[in-house]
Amino acid sequence: MKIIETSDLTAPHALRRQVFIEEQGIAEAEEWDDLDGEAIHLLALEGDAPMGTARLFVTGDLGKIGRVCVAMPARGTGLGKLLILEGCERLRAAGCARVQLGAQVQAMGFYEKLGFVAFGPVYDDAGIPHRDMERVLA
Repeated sequence: MKIIETSDLTAPHALRRQVFIEEQGIAEAEEWDDLDGEAIHLLALEGDAPMGTARLFVTGDLGKIGRVCVAMPARGTGLGKLLILEGCERLRAAGCARVQLGAQVQAMGFYEKLGFVAFGPVYDDAGIPHRDMERVLA
């Protein structure tokens, strides 16, 4: 499995459509926003097959990770962890001191194992309960 940075959004968008729109039932209008052009897009590949994606943002010393998804065949393989760790490393290299994300409440334990700490209230994002989480980058 390798993780690359890509400016071609064909595969990241296909993965996001599969996971967020088709599997989780998120409305198209909620998934697609005008932020993709500003983001750094990571794409995980098994051979030539896209298996996961995430997008990164840098604002001063704050990094954000979002739209993290892993295709069904790659779930449980550690790919999600690799995407988050790669995202953190790239954000650290870009000068970020901390990273934030909006975690689906059901996935908070996953992020806690990777050093993220929850803050703020639970909120609704596209009909799914979320909570903000943050990790300090050493």
